[in-house]
Amino acid sequence: MGHVYGRQVYVLMNKNLWLLILSQIFAFTAAPVTVFLSGIIGSQFSPIKSLATLPMALSLVGVAIFAIFAAKVMSIIGRRAGFIFASVGSSLAALMAAYSIIIESFLLFNLGCFLLGAGVAFSHQYRFAAVETVSKDMAPKAISIILLAGIGSAFIGPNLANISKEIVPEHLYVGSYIALAILTLSSTIFLLFYKDNHKPNNFVKKDTRSYFELISQPRFLQALIASSFAYAVMSFLMTATPISMHVMEKISLSKTGLVIQLHIAAMFLPSLITGNLIKKFGHSKIMNAGVVLFSITILTSLFEQNFVNYLTALVFLGFGWNFLFISGTSLLVLTYKEDEKFKAQGFNDLIVYSIQAVASLSAGIFLNLTSWKTMNLICIIFLIIIVISTLRADFKEKKIRWIFCLIFS
Repeated sequence: MGHVYGRQVYVLMNKNLWLLILSQIFAFTAAPVTVFLSGIIGSQFSPIKSLATLPMALSLVGVAIFAIFAAKVMSIIGRRAGFIFASVGSSLAALMAAYSIIIESFLLFNLGCFLLGAGVAFSHQYRFAAVETVSKDMAPKAISIILLAGIGSAFIGPNLANISKEIVPEHLYVGSYIALAILTLSSTIFLLFYKDNHKPNNFVKKDTRSYFELISQPRFLQALIASSFAYAVMSFLMTATPISMHVMEKISLSKTGLVIQLHIAAMFLPSLITGNLIKKFGHSKIMNAGVVLFSITILTSLFEQNFVNYLTALVFLGFGWNFLFISGTSLLVLTYKEDEKFKAQGFNDLIVYSIQAVASLSAGIFLNLTSWKTMNLICIIFLIIIVISTLRADFKEKKIRWIFCLIFS
């Protein structure tokens, strides 16, 4: 008991981990600010009303496209230099967005949002950097702490953007993006004290497994599916919620906003205990628990679509995402060798955030063509695949253990 407590204290007192947490809080503000403002500004400058959400869509595309690039850059220049490079780039992208508002250029604003998405792709590498500061058995705890810091980004980014929106009186929201440029650049302050143990690969080709060989591992595939489909279900339903609640069901904007805020809190707050739960019960059981939590969300769609049911659905949606994403990420780090980490991490993020982008972009289409209830029922397919991949990986591992015991008994 004392040994376990000592290990947890070590994680919490880890200087490198805390520097990553503080840096990530500022670097990741680009994501919630883009969600908060891109649609509003897009609706002002878009020549076609239906293209108002294009900036948000392009930011998601930027995350997906640059996922492997971010991992590759860090494999060459290291974590610290990679994060600093991304922070400077995000700051410049925010200034580009600010300038696009001044000249009222929808095209330039879209480019700025796309590049901010590229910066977010680098920010997603913070969770892997956190894992590298602790032993592998403490990985779930480190990932949980990093994800919990996302609450800080979600609070600081949109609030400062709102406070600073009228700094340039003639151009509303220019101040918001100037503030974002300062926030993203501020992350470099903490990185200056971060100790990076990375050794550049100097472009030397190493004998690493192919992508197919990595995916062929049952545990790798299980981790990839859990993280990918956690994001798919969460993004699919969360993106549709404001339209379903406010536009279709005529529930007030304030109540709709409260549901989204509590959903975001539910995504990150369980991180306080998720790492410990994974250590105690194992990755597969927490993934199955995540599926159960998602199932509660789907179940509520069968009843009346009122404020309480939307609130219940979105809170359990957040809980389920947390369990699946943290267990998926922490399981992933157990499936590759040290010299394969950037390759495996980049591929994982490419799949995860590509699926997230598709889910987010298709949510509005599905809601218009079907209904909130039907969208929830569609998600059952993803849950079944998660369960099957988990059972398959567990069976394969038990079979190997049984054969091993049979041979050496």
